[in-house]
Amino acid sequence: METFYRTSAYLVSHVYSPVRRALMDEINWSSRLIGIKGSRGVGKTTFLLQYALEKYGPDDRRCLYINMNHFYFYSHSLREFVSQFQQGGGRTLLIDEIFKYPGWCEELKWIYDNYPKVQIIFAGSTVMRLKEANPVLNGIVDSYNLRGFSFREYINLMTGSNFRSYTYDEILNNHVQIATEITQAVKPLNYFKDYIHHGYYPFFLEKKNYSEMLIKNMNTMLEVDILFLKEIELGYLPKLKKLLHILAQEAPCSPNVSMLAKSIETSRATVVNYLSYLKEARLINMLYVNDEQFPKKPAFVYMHNTNILYPICLNEVEPRQLRETFFYNMIHQSNKLNKSTERNVQFLVNKRDRFRVCDWVVRTKNNPEYWYAIDNFEVGHDNVIPLWLFGFLY
Repeated sequence: METFYRTSAYLVSHVYSPVRRALMDEINWSSRLIGIKGSRGVGKTTFLLQYALEKYGPDDRRCLYINMNHFYFYSHSLREFVSQFQQGGGRTLLIDEIFKYPGWCEELKWIYDNYPKVQIIFAGSTVMRLKEANPVLNGIVDSYNLRGFSFREYINLMTGSNFRSYTYDEILNNHVQIATEITQAVKPLNYFKDYIHHGYYPFFLEKKNYSEMLIKNMNTMLEVDILFLKEIELGYLPKLKKLLHILAQEAPCSPNVSMLAKSIETSRATVVNYLSYLKEARLINMLYVNDEQFPKKPAFVYMHNTNILYPICLNEVEPRQLRETFFYNMIHQSNKLNKSTERNVQFLVNKRDRFRVCDWVVRTKNNPEYWYAIDNFEVGHDNVIPLWLFGFLY
């Protein structure tokens, strides 16, 4: 136990988190069982350690950070560990990589029922099933999603600013005033292309090759988050990788499931399942027409974020891909997105607002019934909103 305390104290005291994530203030920290899901590389470990530093400090033995990758847990149970933790005065246990522990759902439920004085805060893959999809933990776990950096978080870090986030309706109703206030302080377009290329995953702060790190990160998503959690044989990994490569080259695209099945030499049903797995791992997004959802074929497939496009497509990325992928990624956290049924209008937001996402030079006629998200535009007017401003939604 002392080894775990020493490791935890060291990690908490040395955590580097230059941007305080907005999720820190959205979580109900009084809950006894909290699950934090996030894709690889978005900073879940840092988030747990930052919470420990803010709430307890590195030397407070009431709080302990552990990682389930430790070999100790191959011969000792988690419930046994929690028993020792509580006897030593422990109150909050931060558990990383929870899904690496066999039977983690049942174990957390047992601990929740038998150790009411111990709070468990755990982090793991987006592929994990929680709440409604998990009958064991449903009703006792509070689940949250940690996303990659928004453009707002990125620009705050780059400029030392402290811009707040805005709701979707605030941006629609007050975008001119909001954009004017921001652009008087900084020039967002000076940072936007860098964010699009390498600003979503916090590991851009490390002095390493970002593309190589991102490729490694995506491989881990495929090999661990999908194959391990979905219990898929390793021999199917090349098919998953080939499918992701094809989608990235064509996205945004309306997937031809039969052609994809032929290309990766598998069945149509398997392709549809693979699309779902890639979405759960936060590698792609799927856009449906109104009132349709999985397992129906999506109307369009997008990459999950713009950063993913560059290493897969070898930097040959179309501006349209970047614009629409960014818009989808920023908006879909707290809003309902569907494919618009109207020509040249890509998105229907919250079943109400029709959005055309484009470059200023191709917008030839303003339709007052649409909203326009315009690239390379600093401050909008009326129904024309600069694309970058949607990066301030969280």
